[in-house]
Amino acid sequence: MFSKSKINDPATGTDAATSAAPAVPTQAAPTAKPSEFKASAPKAKPPASVLSADLHVTGNMKTTGDIQVEGTVEGDIRAHLLTIGETATIKGEVIADDVVINGRIVGRVRGLKVRLTSTARVEGDIIHKTIAIESGAHFEGSVQRQDDPLNPGAKSAPAQKANPAS
Repeated sequence: MFSKSKINDPATGTDAATSAAPAVPTQAAPTAKPSEFKASAPKAKPPASVLSADLHVTGNMKTTGDIQVEGTVEGDIRAHLLTIGETATIKGEVIADDVVINGRIVGRVRGLKVRLTSTARVEGDIIHKTIAIESGAHFEGSVQRQDDPLNPGAKSAPAQKANPAS
């Protein structure tokens, strides 16, 4: 059906891209609507916002993206993925789809997935859908499972009181 001509043959020394350029239809691009073009190109996920260890924030933070906290925050934080670094201290409520705690939180934690690593220090209640607590984590407060922990009015299972780990 197709035959290879010597014009497009790389062995002849002719540039295949320049000889094939006139064969490309010029009206192909205008047939696509601009809105369709934008919808077909997915947006790249932006990197996590990082609050360095020497930063002290007073006030609330809210984003649909990811935050990594290494410094001190006095206020509430709402994010998609929230990572609390080992040097971080949060004094306020934390609400996120996914919460990884390596540092210290004084306040309530709400998350679909909550993970306390061995270096975590939490003083407050944890409301979660799933939770993981590594050996060595210090936690003082209650643990409550909810199907929708991000919604404060959701129905929940009975709270369980955790004993402080030493």
